[in-house]
Amino acid sequence: MCRALLAFLLLLPLHAARGEPLWRTLPPTPAPVPGEHTGHAKVNGISLYYATIGNGSPVVLLHGGLANSNYWGNLVPALSKDYQVIVMDSRGHGRSSRGSQPLGYDLMASDVLAVMDILKLEKAAVVGWSDGAIIGLDIAIHHPERLTRLFAFAANSDPEGVADISQSPVFNAYMERARIEYQSLSPTPAEYDPFLAQVTKMWETQPHFTADDLHRIRTPTWIVDGDHDEAIKRTNTLFMADQIPGCGLLIMPQVSHFAFLQNPEQFSASVLHFLQQAP
Repeated sequence: MCRALLAFLLLLPLHAARGEPLWRTLPPTPAPVPGEHTGHAKVNGISLYYATIGNGSPVVLLHGGLANSNYWGNLVPALSKDYQVIVMDSRGHGRSSRGSQPLGYDLMASDVLAVMDILKLEKAAVVGWSDGAIIGLDIAIHHPERLTRLFAFAANSDPEGVADISQSPVFNAYMERARIEYQSLSPTPAEYDPFLAQVTKMWETQPHFTADDLHRIRTPTWIVDGDHDEAIKRTNTLFMADQIPGCGLLIMPQVSHFAFLQNPEQFSASVLHFLQQAP
């Protein structure tokens, strides 16, 4: 345990010791991921953007609410050397259209499975951040036969697990960035406000994973979070890890809800370690 902690601490950039703590920063969104194959899949009444990079066992990366697949730009190069990486913009996010159905995790999980079908992927590992991690949990509960592993970073099992982010400078900066990125990427750039309203309603009312739901998960799973997460209550993180049989729990040091931007080396090393473990 001490060696593992020391290894992670050695990965922390030096500027964290000299200036602003990493968890109080919001580094730039990485450049768009250069996919070897990109497309827009017609699934469930929408056009959903996706890209694939690399070869090997498939790993699907699912971003958080209001974001887009560019946020995985630091992780993709670390994974694509040994894995086939699939990124996608969730329904209504990034380059994907929203459709007429209200946003919901079950619906977005079905979008992911539909893209996997188009790519002829019977199974895949999922690495999810925030809403993407919730989508991964939804698939693990309802469609376990489609998953090989689940790395769920900064998820919540219930709206009560979400903290008050209104006073967080980092999260407020992210919200402002999300508006600008939406207007730049979306096929409906003038519709950010109704999109935000739908996402906010989803956050306020979903998900509702019970202890019994989580206890049914048999997919090898890690529940992961940053030790300074602004948005997720630690009690809910621990609850999920306690309920999922055989679940691993990882609390990354000195990072927040945006760990993959704040310390990409630490985040990538954690994901690779998880993927390389025996089932």
